[in-house]
Amino acid sequence: MRLPHTLTPGRLDSLPGGVRFGRIARIALAALTALGVASCSKPEPPEITFAPYAKSYQTKMSLAQVDYKFPIPPAELAKITPDYLATLDEEQIDQIYARLTAGPIPDGAFEGRILLPRGSSGKFRLSELVGGFGGTVLHLKGLVVEEIGEVLWRGKVFFRDEGVLRNRIEDLSLLKKVGLVEGEPKKMNYAGKETWLLFPAKLYCGQSLLDSRRESIIIDYFFSDEIAGYQENPDYLAGRRGLKVRDEIRMIRPGFYLGRAYLDRGFALNFTLYDKDTDDKARANFVATGKVQEDCWPGTQQRSVIAAAPPKPGKP
Repeated sequence: MRLPHTLTPGRLDSLPGGVRFGRIARIALAALTALGVASCSKPEPPEITFAPYAKSYQTKMSLAQVDYKFPIPPAELAKITPDYLATLDEEQIDQIYARLTAGPIPDGAFEGRILLPRGSSGKFRLSELVGGFGGTVLHLKGLVVEEIGEVLWRGKVFFRDEGVLRNRIEDLSLLKKVGLVEGEPKKMNYAGKETWLLFPAKLYCGQSLLDSRRESIIIDYFFSDEIAGYQENPDYLAGRRGLKVRDEIRMIRPGFYLGRAYLDRGFALNFTLYDKDTDDKARANFVATGKVQEDCWPGTQQRSVIAAAPPKPGKP
């Protein structure tokens, strides 16, 4: 926010009202400046076209047609943020997911965020969602999605070479409260914080449960008890004797993935995974070329990639 050259903090005290007025004015001036900086730093939303739809399923365009008619340029994918995705309804998120490919299987730690689409209260109880899962419900009664997502889960750590993933947990108190932690789980240091690595899963390419035209990266907890370091409590919760969790992810851009979580093949929620270092390093090349390493089958339908136009002669 640019100020008039005649209105500077040093000249405020000379205005009528003396010191008291100058002090108040300086405070107001600082607030206005901060407001201006905040408004300037707000990211520009992407320009993404969605196929028209109504409540009836019959009104929705097939995902293949959405992909063909409304490709998303890399420059617009580069503008997508978790906050932007949180403003969308489920159909819009599905349409974005269908226009993505799996990209490279990630490696290392990623920040996680659960997405409750616009129109969702987010207040439904996990015990109601998994009401058919027998005795597990007895342990989960009273836990709501916000507690699981915002207090307990912080992201995922990919061990690409091992084909294994673990979830990063910063606070075990919620699980300990209901008697679901035994012993001392495996730990790691992330951004200066000690976190626990729980709920291991197998990592591979496989068919998407939403869009079978191309593969997604699958995070499969069904046989997690076969993974080295498995700890019965609480790891069994995500496996075949618990909630039967299956995640799938596709890449928005390098370092940023959109995911879908399923419980016993029933869709539960969306989430994002983000690694800032990878995003910062790869974003410019991705916007310019739209090309990435594809570790999974990209399908037979040719995906349109609209790369950034080259600069005109004489212009940077």
